[in-house]
Amino acid sequence: MRVLQAGLMAFVALPMSSAMAQDNTPYLDDRTSAATLIKSLYNAINRKEYGRAWGYFSVPPVSNFATFENGFASTVNVEVLTGGAIEEGAAGATMYTLPVAIQAEDSAGRVQVFAGCYTLKLSNPQVQGEEFRPLSIERGALLPSNQELEAALPNSCDGVEIPKHDDALEQARAMFVGGRGDDCRLASDENDDPQIHTIKFRYQHDAEGDPERSARLIRFICDRGAYNERYAYYLAFDEDSTVKAVQFSMPELDIRYLDQEEAKLDSMNIIGFNAVSDLVNPEYDPATLTLKSASFWRGLGDASSVGTWIFRNGDFALVKFEVDPTYDNKVEMQTLIDYDTGP
Repeated sequence: MRVLQAGLMAFVALPMSSAMAQDNTPYLDDRTSAATLIKSLYNAINRKEYGRAWGYFSVPPVSNFATFENGFASTVNVEVLTGGAIEEGAAGATMYTLPVAIQAEDSAGRVQVFAGCYTLKLSNPQVQGEEFRPLSIERGALLPSNQELEAALPNSCDGVEIPKHDDALEQARAMFVGGRGDDCRLASDENDDPQIHTIKFRYQHDAEGDPERSARLIRFICDRGAYNERYAYYLAFDEDSTVKAVQFSMPELDIRYLDQEEAKLDSMNIIGFNAVSDLVNPEYDPATLTLKSASFWRGLGDASSVGTWIFRNGDFALVKFEVDPTYDNKVEMQTLIDYDTGP
């Protein structure tokens, strides 16, 4: 028996009707793991696709489909949290036991947390015949809980203790180590614990009454020098379990000087924009949802650049950029871009 590290919180937007559910809740149908299958089950319920939800069971949870469908008649939203899955081989099949906690809201606005364990089964694909049966749910037993969603997640199933695991964080870490190993000297599995912030937001197409969406901003250190540190950022979206590397818009500058010491400026112009994969000496402000980066061009700090990016509509946008291009022992910032300062 072994414990699979496959846990992940998945938030699903509140559907107010069948049509809105399909518009606002991304479709998820993933049987690659026990956790993603359970998330797919509740995704189908939130989208009111009860036939799809019914199809995830190898053993029907109730006597007939009509009873199953009617059981969710008043359900308008379910959030689901899963832990790591326990995997065990059994007579030509693999059995999974998965701790689960859900928070369900009904049409009257009542919210209830339930917790327990699901049992799932995958018959050996190599010996299955023409009628292939993928990973499916054998049974589930969730009981009401008076705890908050995260606290309600069981620590064990069938007497086996299960360590909680953050699948999105591990995916971000794998992307960082695998994708930035060549240019990030400190990229490794033993990297310092990343800084993580939770961001609540809405897309432009969301209606005013729609619930907030949730994402986590994950920061890994890339490199460290005498006076600058570089960090790479990743966004993990709870709604559809996606993780992506953040790319930051950065102006390309043409700077010309009047002297060889570069202490006297002739001209400075923006000639284009590039996308960069990390920020220098960044700080995140959760109150304003902004990242601010201050890059020192030398140790004295007289020549430097400062950029500000704001999180909106699911990504970071450059709203301000200031530069002091002269090596003259004085700090005199010039504002080149400013979409952030009001009149």
